[in-house]
Amino acid sequence: MTCQSFTKRMTIRSLLAIGVAAGTLALGATGAAAQAKWNLPAAYPADNPHSENLVAFAKDVEAATGGKLAITVHANASLFKAPEIKRAVQTGQAQMGEVLMSVHENEDPIFGIDVVPFLATSFADSMKLYKASKAAVEKKLDSQGVKLLFMVPWAPQGVYTKKEINTIEDMKGLKWRSYNVGTTRLGELLGMQSVTIQAAELPQALATGVVNSFMSSGGTGYDSKVWESLTNFYDVQAWIPKNATFVNKAAFDALDKPTQEAILKASAAAEARGWKAWEDKTNWYLNELKSKGMKVQAPTPALAAGFKKAGETLTADWLKKAGADGQAVVDAYKKM
Repeated sequence: MTCQSFTKRMTIRSLLAIGVAAGTLALGATGAAAQAKWNLPAAYPADNPHSENLVAFAKDVEAATGGKLAITVHANASLFKAPEIKRAVQTGQAQMGEVLMSVHENEDPIFGIDVVPFLATSFADSMKLYKASKAAVEKKLDSQGVKLLFMVPWAPQGVYTKKEINTIEDMKGLKWRSYNVGTTRLGELLGMQSVTIQAAELPQALATGVVNSFMSSGGTGYDSKVWESLTNFYDVQAWIPKNATFVNKAAFDALDKPTQEAILKASAAAEARGWKAWEDKTNWYLNELKSKGMKVQAPTPALAAGFKKAGETLTADWLKKAGADGQAVVDAYKKM
């Protein structure tokens, strides 16, 4: 990064931080003219269901507050890259944000609970796991100056490749896109070359051959036009990751009660709407991949068994890191 671009970036961040303070003061003021404009950076394309849901959420908040609070959604990592969004909200560079929670598993294992392989592979089980883990996630975020608003799942995760894979051994040597602890570790276990690539960078990485395989949902494959580079999708259904939308606690606490309640009500609606959207669109995405010429199939028994074995290793790794607190969440989930 050049000195000039660094200075420009820091200037933008400084202005955003000033905007947080100004917005907070405006909402704390009395009088009919009090108004604030907030930023909500997000990591996925504008036409992705997650981004569309955020726009609907922002409209709900603006309508409920009579225009007192206007939220601008910055999709496709246009304001901050995915790994930077949470930190931007913590430090007040943005008032709100949305990010794949498992990106931050290195901060605390609880952030990666929904990508523990084969723990929750259906939407019903994913919701149970969310309920079992929500308090622990909220507690950790709260300690970081962040308030959780809502979480929305992706579709079950499968594997994209350029060649056919019938056993786990067929994956050795592939250039594997990783984006969190789980996918990185999986790449290591299976002898692949892991390259960290966030969603906004994936289309270019595929087009240039930086990666030729990855694990994700049908939605990410569709967003990335994966059929232009790869040919196969194996519906492994390894896990169902979730995106979290959150707000800077200080900014939220400075709001008047009616505005806080408007945000919480809109959050509840966004969560319900988001879960339904992904349940409804999961098969649509897979059908779209097929229509583009991709071979969408279940894994062979041997491939499924190989993933299951690798999953057991990853699960043991996660439980070791998460300790008694993580085990308590898993136990609570299994009792539901």
